[in-house]
Amino acid sequence: MEPPLLPRESGQFIAERSRDVFVEEEGVQKVAEMLYNLRHSEDLTAGGWKKANPLAPAPTSDQGSLSTARTTQINTALNWVFVVDTLNFSFWPEEESQQCEVTYEGTTYTGYMTLCAAITRALKEGLQITDPKYFSQMSVEELGHVLRSDNDTPVPMLQERHQVLTEGGRVLQDHGGSFRSFISPAGNDARKMVELIVEKIPSYRDTAQYEGKNISFYKRAQILVADFWGVMEARGEGDIIDMDWLTMFADYRVPQALVYLGALRYSDALMQALNSGELLRSGDRREVEIRGCSIWSVELIRDRLRKLVHERDGQTCDINSAVIDFYLWPYAKRHHKEMAHIPIHHTRCIYY
Repeated sequence: MEPPLLPRESGQFIAERSRDVFVEEEGVQKVAEMLYNLRHSEDLTAGGWKKANPLAPAPTSDQGSLSTARTTQINTALNWVFVVDTLNFSFWPEEESQQCEVTYEGTTYTGYMTLCAAITRALKEGLQITDPKYFSQMSVEELGHVLRSDNDTPVPMLQERHQVLTEGGRVLQDHGGSFRSFISPAGNDARKMVELIVEKIPSYRDTAQYEGKNISFYKRAQILVADFWGVMEARGEGDIIDMDWLTMFADYRVPQALVYLGALRYSDALMQALNSGELLRSGDRREVEIRGCSIWSVELIRDRLRKLVHERDGQTCDINSAVIDFYLWPYAKRHHKEMAHIPIHHTRCIYY
């Protein structure tokens, strides 16, 4: 079987053939203008990641010698990222009123943030949830306890989460016992990091078939690399080259924001299907088109933004697609009431 097209090429291939999802030029320009006005904001930097992920453990900013304590702190932070991104899929509730909830230090979280809160809570309780020795061998019941909800709605897909976490833990165990040691052969090159993750860890192989082509999205593999970069705040150990290789992370929340902002348009038939509550299976043509067109629209937004900065400021702009995603995802969360009329597509799978 031929290797899949890479995510960027997949996005373009899909957008050029899509029947139910369309990239809108006017909306692309509008979003680029919006981001241009934010170009000096921390929201469009790696540091903005930490703002959107307040529960992530911060590695020390001390740039001095690698003391044992500092090494441990960095490994814990990076292993936290690995655990969270390995489990980072399918948080949407069957009924909007039945959200899984986790309360940590007085704040109640839903969606993806329930996972962050649950892992951070487990660490505070003394569980070694970020140690591959522990999570590679933990039972379903132990993981269920870590991810326990504070209400009657459990986290979805517990069996699948257990399978991918223990699998990932065994891979880390076979490659030095930490995410940092596992990823080190890639030499802090974003593309090589994604390729290594996808090659070694089966649950990260986020691919599909479209119009006779093997295509890829690699949502969790790409976000794992971007989160590595973000949690290290793009300095010191986190200084990753080739970040421009990453695309946005094709999920179900950012496409909604792109439709709301006019950069994407759904056909009437797709809107009707989503409004009726139809679930799209992973690999369904329409699901592939939503994800692929999301990737390509953000690529065009990034290119347009860079052009604006060059034309108006006479400067180069290094804002990449990952940073645009880091902005759009919390934007969608903040504006969820205003965009409630735009349906989110629902697909139950391990990829997002």
